[in-house]
Amino acid sequence: MSHSELKEALDTLKGTGVRITPQRHAILEYLINSMSHPTADDIYKALEGKFPNMSVATVYNNLRVFREVGLVKELTYGDASSRFDFITTHHYHVICETCGKIVDFHYPGLDEVEHLASHVTGFKVSHHRMEIYGSCPDCLAKEAH
Repeated sequence: MSHSELKEALDTLKGTGVRITPQRHAILEYLINSMSHPTADDIYKALEGKFPNMSVATVYNNLRVFREVGLVKELTYGDASSRFDFITTHHYHVICETCGKIVDFHYPGLDEVEHLASHVTGFKVSHHRMEIYGSCPDCLAKEAH
């Protein structure tokens, strides 16, 4: 993890008047370091040793705060519990239909799709979303046995 990402995220929070508690700092740091798009439960389990009096509700509330200031995206796929993703650059998700694993995938060319869509339709495009589905290497290996 680049320290600058964490520092920028903390500055963003300070700028919006959000107090930076040790829990908030830890949750944010965990999200930045985590490439696995953790659920609130994953984050809680990872940090409960460090903050014994922290509840799952605390984690959820903080994630909501981060989402409102635009640091975190909530990913809801199907009926599984939400996963949280620290927003870095534009990226897309490749999702395993078997185990639900989500992997980041960068493809800068897709920004042009927004320009084209806007140009062709006259829409003012705010954002787009693309998801790619399949079977991850681990599930494929299990199937092969």
